[in-house]
Amino acid sequence: MANIKSAKKRVRTSAARAERNKSVKSAVKTAIKKVEAAVTAKDKASAEAALTAATSSVQKACNKGIYHKNTAARKISRLTKAVNAL
Repeated sequence: MANIKSAKKRVRTSAARAERNKSVKSAVKTAIKKVEAAVTAKDKASAEAALTAATSSVQKACNKGIYHKNTAARKISRLTKAVNAL
């Protein structure tokens, strides 16, 4: 364990950030799974609605710095491609 005051603060701060990032990433994964499930079920309307929500959540995660912009773009692109193929 850190024994310098600033190091202790960094430990607390990084733990809080990691927890926040984990919840955002989990929400993104859930949104992506909903799109993939709709695509698998060949439900175009449901897939498009889920795609809008997933795109929004991925973009928000990117803006917060949780995902790199290229990672976010790749995820959105793959989902869009899958929905458009229906």
